[in-house]
Amino acid sequence: MMCLAKLPALPDAAGTYRWFYADVTAGPYSAVCIFMLGSLFSPRYSVAARRGGRPLEHSAVNFALYHAGVRRLWVLSEYARAELDAPGRLRIGRSTLSYEGDGTVRMAVDDGTAPWGRPVRASLTLEPMTPVGEVVQLMPGLPHYWQALAPRSQARLEVSSLGIEARGLGYHDTNHGGELLGARLSGWHWARTHREDETVVDYHLPEGVAPLRVVAGARGVRCERGPALVEARPTHITGWGLRVPSRLHAGNVVVGQPKLLESSPFYARLEARQGPLDSLGEVADFRRFHSPFIRWMAHFRTRMGRAA
Repeated sequence: MMCLAKLPALPDAAGTYRWFYADVTAGPYSAVCIFMLGSLFSPRYSVAARRGGRPLEHSAVNFALYHAGVRRLWVLSEYARAELDAPGRLRIGRSTLSYEGDGTVRMAVDDGTAPWGRPVRASLTLEPMTPVGEVVQLMPGLPHYWQALAPRSQARLEVSSLGIEARGLGYHDTNHGGELLGARLSGWHWARTHREDETVVDYHLPEGVAPLRVVAGARGVRCERGPALVEARPTHITGWGLRVPSRLHAGNVVVGQPKLLESSPFYARLEARQGPLDSLGEVADFRRFHSPFIRWMAHFRTRMGRAA
């Protein structure tokens, strides 16, 4: 089985970005961790990139812990640098992302909650059960790419600051791009669903572009671009005015009505569980994020960290 043994290339030019995303479902707990270079949540990078600011100068660590659909912890800390401090290991502040020789992925968070800085020490450890997926261009003609690195994994979640240790299933991917999100790619929504024997990821894109689907299981990982949806699926408007799905789907299978884990004017995170099905999804409207008012609001969900 082919696993990732080193970090993909890091971004350098102004306006570019890359992030590494992972989530774990373990009993009543769900956790999401993202290491971001050219942070998509950074109001500072939204402005600085247009003036030549580099992505590594706007790196960030995001960690969120949920219990039974309710947020317990939120970390979003931005740093003025990121570095490779060992082969296959990325450091942002005191937190690290590492790829080990056996394919194991480890995200270790040592940071503080936003905005008050309450100490958080947590880790996600993923042991891939499938190979790495291919790199996929999200929109024809636009420089935005997605790759499932460990789409189905055995996972361990530890939050030592709360005394939590749990095991379950994990998912890990990376996105990267050659321009700011929102410059031409207006947004997307996607959902990851763990089934009993496979994991399915559906990526829905704007402007009538056919959705992408990754299926990972015992037969490996396959990626395909399916036909556009014939019928519009029901949606509703959040309190922030963002349109989100009323149901989460795995293909044509309805998982259920989702709980809204995170809600903001430009971004939402949703979760639905039904029997053996577990879905976690995100909705993003990047053009909204670049409005000065929403950039101002984003400062209150982020703290500026200091390097170790």
